[in-house]
Amino acid sequence: MDKTVFIKNRNKIINLMEDDSAFILFSRKSTKDDIYNIKYNVNRNFYYISGILEYGDIIVLIKSNNKNNEVIFIKPFDELEAKWVGSPFTKEEINEFSGINDIRYISAFNKDIFKLLDGIDNVYFDVNTDSDDARCNEAFIDKIYEKYPNINIVNGRELFKIARSSKEKEEIEEIEKAIEITNKGILNILDHIGSMYEYQLESYFDQAIKYYGATGYAFPTIAASGKNATCLHYIDNNSYAKDGDLILFDLGCSLNMYCSDISRTFPINGKFSERQKELYNIVLNGQQLVFNNIKPGRTTKELNNILINYYEKELMRIGLIKDPKDVKKYYYHGVSHHIGLDCHDLCENTELKPGAIISNEPGLYIPEEGIGIRIEDDVLVTEDGARWLSPQIIKTVDDIEEYIRRKKGNE
Repeated sequence: MDKTVFIKNRNKIINLMEDDSAFILFSRKSTKDDIYNIKYNVNRNFYYISGILEYGDIIVLIKSNNKNNEVIFIKPFDELEAKWVGSPFTKEEINEFSGINDIRYISAFNKDIFKLLDGIDNVYFDVNTDSDDARCNEAFIDKIYEKYPNINIVNGRELFKIARSSKEKEEIEEIEKAIEITNKGILNILDHIGSMYEYQLESYFDQAIKYYGATGYAFPTIAASGKNATCLHYIDNNSYAKDGDLILFDLGCSLNMYCSDISRTFPINGKFSERQKELYNIVLNGQQLVFNNIKPGRTTKELNNILINYYEKELMRIGLIKDPKDVKKYYYHGVSHHIGLDCHDLCENTELKPGAIISNEPGLYIPEEGIGIRIEDDVLVTEDGARWLSPQIIKTVDDIEEYIRRKKGNE
């Protein structure tokens, strides 16, 4: 993506910082095991404000005396590293990716950082205790306290939760591209669907998204047939998908770190049974109901309650439950989460804002019938409602059956 989006993202973070503050953000500490330079594991927040996919770099944002300053410390060229994993980015490349002009080598960091912190009252760090970033932060926080014992250390992750909850135009476009690649993968599955192992069907998705340029997976693919689909995070994908089963796919790819997240449920033999069709259409209509209620000011919790109220009536109507409270036996997850640089993007259950991208994923899971259904699409919150970001991905019973029928007819 063009560096303008990363400039805008940095400005979002700086605007949220207190005056007389600094934000120190590590890309990710490289270890001896990273010999293949798995660049897409860099800190998502670091990438969000820089566009740089490289280990070992550090960004410092300064907001003081009504002036902003941005400095990045990068790795110098290392001949041995270049032979093994490639050369680090040059200063010119760093500027081209990020738009940051003050670029220094990492060897200057320990000396320069304390000059940059003169007059600073607050220092923000991106604190995530489950990652290597936490160890980077902890080691350096001790050094700061030695020099500035009265300085205030702040968890800056909260600022990213706010900033990343509303996407820029360029970020939305990147997610739409990832969705279209995901669509290619889903169609490749449908082109080959039939009785086989779940992992065999999954492989058609893998081949297609790589062919069309995905830079990674948004998360491990779920390919769950029959009763397996009633386990929300089933990822073994090693059962035989039988004639008469439904198979639930929860899948997505990433493009330059931005994720898609789509779920579809298909009949292995190309034809829904009457019972499968009945349940599928309840889920599909529930998804449309949720979509109709997405707008600024709503929360994902409110959207989930709307779906639950709908299920209470529908599941009693078809005789699946006798008490509205029993919905939780067959629906036991939330209907929505934010999507962005992570499949489950940083967010809180706060009011939705224009520019938010969220999932819409109702499901029903009935172990005693060996049926699990989930239909998930990605949705952009607009000024006055919402817009589907994945309308091209096949979804209705008639369209699915007709697509498979035509494919089988051409074999």
